[in-house]
Amino acid sequence: MKLLDGKLMATQIKAEIASDVQQSFLNKGLPVPHIAAVLVGDDPASQSYIAGKEKACKEVGFISSVYRYPVTITQEKLIEVIRFLNDDTEIDGLIVQLPLPKHIDENKIIEQIKPQKDIDGFHPVNIGRMVLGLPCFLPATPKGILTLLERYQIETTGKNCVVLGRSHIVGSPISILLSRKSTIGNATVTLCHSHTPNITSITSQADILIVAMGKLGFVTADMVKQDAVVIDVGIHRIPSDETKSGFKLKGDVDFEKVSRKCSYITPVPGGVGLMTVVSLLQNTILAAKKVIY
Repeated sequence: MKLLDGKLMATQIKAEIASDVQQSFLNKGLPVPHIAAVLVGDDPASQSYIAGKEKACKEVGFISSVYRYPVTITQEKLIEVIRFLNDDTEIDGLIVQLPLPKHIDENKIIEQIKPQKDIDGFHPVNIGRMVLGLPCFLPATPKGILTLLERYQIETTGKNCVVLGRSHIVGSPISILLSRKSTIGNATVTLCHSHTPNITSITSQADILIVAMGKLGFVTADMVKQDAVVIDVGIHRIPSDETKSGFKLKGDVDFEKVSRKCSYITPVPGGVGLMTVVSLLQNTILAAKKVIY
């Protein structure tokens, strides 16, 4: 078993991005890329993610701005904020941290973001362009998965790939990306979800298994084919007396037992999550260079 080491890969890619910032922006006297993030409420996981993004921006030489609002903000006010950031020419990339409070329609908020600044890759225009194989900002987590597969030289052409979970953030887009005609693609993809019967019979045939169910330890060893590649997108905070933070992070996969069967596997933490942040940085470089729109 080998680790698909997101921490190592993210470090390498951030060094590449920092070099690009120096050569493409600073050396030419141009403003460095600027990411703005909108955070509503005080959800610990969201705060942790935003903090990680801010740290990554600093490491590569980006400007990072965070706009924080109480959970009571109205949908109308939040839309005003997004429109203001859309019109700010100094901002290249804009993200709205999800989930949002229940009184706010996430789809309506995402639709307000200019596709040209949608570095999360969630806007219907970017999703539509992705489906058609046109240049676009790919959703950050699927983009990170593709990068791991590519950099670890894992063959996807002709492989049987099973995706667990059909969210618009991970499951659905990665199923499309891996089935399209491209170097990291050309796989035969099966998309499973909560209503799929006999999931074990399907996952046990997968050469590549991508798990984004949001269920702690959902995938057990009996569900995995010998020497399969397993990518765990899940992340769960588990109370723990062994850490300073008071919790440990676990995934959707029973890592200890599944890792004994597979050829490659992503750890949690240190896997896909770090690649998601790096993907945001890569999308922001594209936005700042205006090579897509």
